[in-house]
Amino acid sequence: MDGHKEFYDQYAQSQEKSVVNKMQQKYWKTKQTLIKVTGKKEDEHVVASDADLDAKLELFHSIQRTCMELLKAIELYQKRICFLSQEENELGKFLRSQGSQDKTRAGKMMQATGKALCFSSQQRLALRTPLSRLYQEVETFRYRAISDTWLTVNRMEQYRTEYRGALLWMKDVSQELDPDLFKQMEKFRKVQAQVRHAKLNFDKLKTDVCQKVDLLGASRCNLLSHVLTTYQTTKLVCTCLCYI
Repeated sequence: MDGHKEFYDQYAQSQEKSVVNKMQQKYWKTKQTLIKVTGKKEDEHVVASDADLDAKLELFHSIQRTCMELLKAIELYQKRICFLSQEENELGKFLRSQGSQDKTRAGKMMQATGKALCFSSQQRLALRTPLSRLYQEVETFRYRAISDTWLTVNRMEQYRTEYRGALLWMKDVSQELDPDLFKQMEKFRKVQAQVRHAKLNFDKLKTDVCQKVDLLGASRCNLLSHVLTTYQTTKLVCTCLCYI
């Protein structure tokens, strides 16, 4: 009976230590989150160690932002093309109508100009097809590639906060550390193990983020190069036809 009681006491103590340990982890993680949110200065060496990662994140946010701006620009461009084509067509019809009533040379010129404007307005609308395709491709890229990378970035940031919180915890413990006291040394080793574990998780996600951002940048270049070729070809054809 005494053996069972002793085993139960040891189990209860280990569970209590586990709960306390988890609470301490959450406390330092929360503290690190507050430091980040409030913009307080962090350890310059820790920040410098993530310089490459932060550069990749800056590139990622740039890709994310410019894709949204490109979608808005394409949308506006299509509206302007439709408006310009409509106005051009109306002007062409007006000139043809007025020219047909004028039997002089000026009337013939108005008819010829009006016909050219009507033709030009129709050719201008041909640009909508490659622009629509560009819009769809960029939108798909944003929903799939950028969203997938964003999820990885979000997970990485969580692990980075956890890792930096563990560093704060270890710093706090080390300031009160007395090497002659076994309990303090044991506590320090546990916190040190927590730092190693957090760093391992963070480093893995850090590598994943850097690789995905590099791939994202290359994919965007390939996408724009391929789709804009079709737009450029259509634009040149329309321009040539309008001058014939």
